Amino acid sequence: MTGLLTSAVLIFASPADAARIKDIGNFQGLRTNQLTGYGLVVGLAGTGDDKLEYATQGIRGTVSRFGLTLPPGVNPTLKNAAAVIVTAELPPFAKPGQRLDITVSALGKAESLRGGTLVMMPLRGADGQIYAMAQGNLTVGGLGIDAADGSRTLVNIPSAGRIPGGATVERSVETGFADAPYLTFNLAEPDLSTALRVADAINRKMGGDMAEAVDAVSIQIRTETGAAHRIMQMGLIENIEVTPAKASARVIVNARSGTVVINDMVRITPAAVSHGKLTVKVLENPMIVQPAPFSRGETAVEQDSDIMIDEQGAPMFNFNRGASLAEIVETINAIGATPGDLVAILEALKQAGAMKAELLIQ
Repeated sequence: MTGLLTSAVLIFASPADAARIKDIGNFQGLRTNQLTGYGLVVGLAGTGDDKLEYATQGIRGTVSRFGLTLPPGVNPTLKNAAAVIVTAELPPFAKPGQRLDITVSALGKAESLRGGTLVMMPLRGADGQIYAMAQGNLTVGGLGIDAADGSRTLVNIPSAGRIPGGATVERSVETGFADAPYLTFNLAEPDLSTALRVADAINRKMGGDMAEAVDAVSIQIRTETGAAHRIMQMGLIENIEVTPAKASARVIVNARSGTVVINDMVRITPAAVSHGKLTVKVLENPMIVQPAPFSRGETAVEQDSDIMIDEQGAPMFNFNRGASLAEIVETINAIGATPGDLVAILEALKQAGAMKAELLIQ
């Protein structure tokens, strides 16, 4: 716990540093697009699907491309093939002929895709159009081993793999930035102060009043139309340095891992806190009771339970007015609080109105 809270001091206590505009957002229209498709992996060593209808249809469709037709009612043995879902991301300005990395994941009960080959298949966008074609040999980092007694050992996930450069772009996505009335820059994190600072930095660097913050996310930039001119303007704008506004006071708690992160804007008003621990232990000591000799009694188990309650007293401690992150960390560490204790204390301070911060529990 001490190491966790000390790390919070090192990360969040420093003042906000200047950042390039390109690092805090992106221009509207310049975005990645998700692609997905259904395909078939072949060449598996008996680790593929077993009687999966989707895989059967995939095999029929694959062989039909080469003029072959399976007899009606005949289902091929599928242990050497597997139905898969293929995903990829199409970056902005991607042109036909460029290569994309793809991820291949088993759709059915295939045990492993190791050693498999993805048969040529299309990748479609959200509009249903084909934007890339995929094919290639899989790289699988996982491993599955079966023993004769039925036991099985898995290392990572063998039912998913990747193909570096496994897809070829067939169609580019029109961004529309060249002919739009103005350029729009969107912040990754909404903040009115940061939006105003970005617009002011652009105006100082480029001259005039070409940039204007329209809300907490978007900055509109007036400039001449035409791809060549706007590319030049965007390249200059995205490298302008600006100092983002400090984030709102937040405490983030990950209930699953017990991680607690406190930023340096959190302040505590005067408060007194007492947090104790109650431990209950139940010990079971069963005893075997034997019947008397030559009797008709049966051996029995006699239960013997011992319940112990240990309540540790905890001293009350005070938070001074406007206590900083460093003071909060020092006080919590002094009482030896666990992550669970820290969460309980922070929730109580929030409910009492002594902590002016947003408490986010994930």
